[in-house]
Amino acid sequence: MSLRWVVRGLRTPIQCVVQATVSSTSRGYSAIAAARSVLESELETIRSGGTWKGERIITSKQGSHISVDGSSGDILNFCANNYLGLSSHPEVVQAGIRALQTHGAGLSSVRFICGTQDLHKDLERKLAQFHEREDCILYASCFDANAGLFEVLLGPDDAVLSDELNHASIIDGIRLCRARRFRYRHMDLGDLEAKLQESQSSRLRLVVTDGVFSMDGDVAPLQGICKLAEQYGAMVFIDECHATGFLGPRGRGTDELLGVMDKVHIVNSTLGKALGGAAGGYTVGPRPLIELLRQRSRPYLFSNSLPPPVVGCAARALELLMASNEIAQSMSAKTMRFRSSMAQAGFTISGSSHPISPVMLGDARLASLMADDMLKLGVYVIGFSYPVVPKGKARIRVQISAAHTNQDIDRCVEAFIQTGRKHGVVS
Repeated sequence: MSLRWVVRGLRTPIQCVVQATVSSTSRGYSAIAAARSVLESELETIRSGGTWKGERIITSKQGSHISVDGSSGDILNFCANNYLGLSSHPEVVQAGIRALQTHGAGLSSVRFICGTQDLHKDLERKLAQFHEREDCILYASCFDANAGLFEVLLGPDDAVLSDELNHASIIDGIRLCRARRFRYRHMDLGDLEAKLQESQSSRLRLVVTDGVFSMDGDVAPLQGICKLAEQYGAMVFIDECHATGFLGPRGRGTDELLGVMDKVHIVNSTLGKALGGAAGGYTVGPRPLIELLRQRSRPYLFSNSLPPPVVGCAARALELLMASNEIAQSMSAKTMRFRSSMAQAGFTISGSSHPISPVMLGDARLASLMADDMLKLGVYVIGFSYPVVPKGKARIRVQISAAHTNQDIDRCVEAFIQTGRKHGVVS
């Protein structure tokens, strides 16, 4: 050690570094402790508010009948988006196995580098044909499709008019674009027209709505929306995640159901619900738009390609649907059987005629407790509460599948009646 360090009683350079490191580490631990305290406080608020979202563990394939960890016996599943019962359909599963064997587990790449296979292009062609649109682009999810559309299509000289209850992914996608934003009251055509009048100076205008609103089972008034859009020179976009495959005479969706397929310009939807239930989303629409999305849509450019087995499963599910609409047509009678039986028992069911059949309860804790009691009776449902739905509008969202039998539906209704009486919801 140098004499001057000893004489002056100063720390050596090494000691200075050590002291600085200790001090920095101490500050780091202090920051982590503060953050942990904030996070734990927020988590406790969620728990005490009755809005905690636990995750039950399924130990079987997805289907109308499942096995759940910790529960004995056969469990009826009434909360999956498996509308057509194709998530575990033997032909869909085999198509995924074939794609795994012939095209591998994944691409390790985005589409424009080395991530486009013939499987992807074939599925895009099938989806464009199914929706009767010019072209299609695949995404990892419909959330990505919604996140990638508006920023590319709309600029600061444009306007977007969005239903106030649109899906979170639509809201997030709109936030990314620089267009003027107008939010109209839920399914209120008068308010939409007022917003269209207010935005008439815009270069492009896009009316944006869910085809079916997933929390309520409401079907958008597309006939009125399209009429207003045509009157004021606006385009129409719909998110069809809860309609593709089973609404309309051929299962094409809300626009087919309401006879406006030629008036809706852009459709976003998913492969992760009725079409096999694995993953993936897409946009169908005018070819120039799809080509522009391939060039500029960030979720498409910077996300890995859909895995070949997922593409294979979805393609086979789509083929089954295009070959026959028998499965889709079976949904209506089953949906009405559940809705009418529940209403007769005294429950309030939101929406009308859609397989999404929300049992309205209002209180978040009540919804959670009733869902737990339903599981004890062999019926798997989940309570929905804030922030998934507005405060004071907690519910148990029941979803009917083509795979459910009439006996399954009757058993579900009976479990609701038994549980509802226990909690004073029905007499």
